[in-house]
Amino acid sequence: MSIPINVGVIHELPLQQNLLDRDAFLTNLLSLVTTTKQDGRLQDLRNSAANWVRHSVIPNTREEEWRFTDLSPLKQVTFNNNVETIHELSLQDDFVLPEVSQRLVFVNGVYAPNLSNIADLPSGLKVGNLDVLPGEVIQEYLAQAEGSKEVFTALNTAALNDVAVVWVGKNVVVENPIHLLFVSVSGESATISQPRVLVVAESNSQVSLIEEYTNRRDAENAEEEVYFTNGVTEIWVNENAQVSHNRIVREGEAAFHVGKTAVTQARYSRYNCNAVTVGGKISRHNLEILQTGEQTETTLNGLTVIADNQLADTHSALSLNHPHGVSKQLHKCIIGDRAHGVFNGKVFVPKPAQLTDAAQLNRNLLLSSKSRIDTKPQLEITADNVKCAHGATVSQLEDDQIFYLQSRGIDENNARKLLVNAFATEIINFIPVPYLRESLLKTVTSLTNK
Repeated sequence: MSIPINVGVIHELPLQQNLLDRDAFLTNLLSLVTTTKQDGRLQDLRNSAANWVRHSVIPNTREEEWRFTDLSPLKQVTFNNNVETIHELSLQDDFVLPEVSQRLVFVNGVYAPNLSNIADLPSGLKVGNLDVLPGEVIQEYLAQAEGSKEVFTALNTAALNDVAVVWVGKNVVVENPIHLLFVSVSGESATISQPRVLVVAESNSQVSLIEEYTNRRDAENAEEEVYFTNGVTEIWVNENAQVSHNRIVREGEAAFHVGKTAVTQARYSRYNCNAVTVGGKISRHNLEILQTGEQTETTLNGLTVIADNQLADTHSALSLNHPHGVSKQLHKCIIGDRAHGVFNGKVFVPKPAQLTDAAQLNRNLLLSSKSRIDTKPQLEITADNVKCAHGATVSQLEDDQIFYLQSRGIDENNARKLLVNAFATEIINFIPVPYLRESLLKTVTSLTNK
């Protein structure tokens, strides 16, 4: 039995003609869609999704799933497409991960082969855009995950033009991580990009991914550039396969980011996600995992670091529908100034999911009396033979901890930095690439020093 994930935005009602183009903002975003791949397989998906978007509205705070995340600042921006500058972009030094040889780069959602490096791939591994996949694979996996009618996911599908693809064949073990880099570049007006990722790990395979969202940081006004990234990632972890997924969001301070990660786990599979968010004016990550077979393992680690007036929202939903599932989740938030953090984690354990072992913890560190966190760890259990736990903590830096470090010759400012970095390092250390770990820690330090 499958438990549908309720994202609280779309209800399965018959589409009525008099509800067409209900939301002017969404209608404008649909009008910006330009597609260069004239592929019948994609066109059917686009048309269906566009029809759904035209009957939908942008989520608002009256809806339970969005009641702490006000998207009105997003609706006040007029967006345009900007693809003219992608050929002028050079790969900055801090974009390149020295330990990672395979790299796939998309600029404003458009594949940039001149910036990518997908040479010397091991046998059984395909990395590239949609051209590397046969048609039957596309039809089986693309836009087939749960939650496809959520409004931002449908908007992404309606704009479907190209896809970052990682396909790992049966029994293939990929030793080194693969870097998927999505760079946003704004021109004179605000830009929208809608990148798409499709990852398929066939049975008995293993792969590690680094999915990174950022902007052109060498521009003089890069932090003030307004743009909107609406990304969707679909990951299929087949029987006895293993996927290590590292998702990094380092957007500009004026940027908007909405991301959806939909993971489908077959029996005996293992999925690990390390998600770090350290940028964006408003950011939202919807992480939805559907278990389709018994004895799966799911590990979710998250870190959100925000300051100023930023808002960062993480919503996760884990449906454990079969016996002997194991899941562990730890999400941390560091919130400074007037920033606002949101965490909502759901774990569904229905009657068939006996002998499930699920643990969930959200820990929050407030660096200012005006910072705010809304947290809601949530278990929905109808099985009667399970081991499940959840909890949340909210705290500030302890005076006695700071005093202890001062007694060891460390001044108060550095003592605070040390404690904050220690809080973040627990999650950052899960990132498998040393260069990226050091870079993220520097970013955390710069944000918490504001």
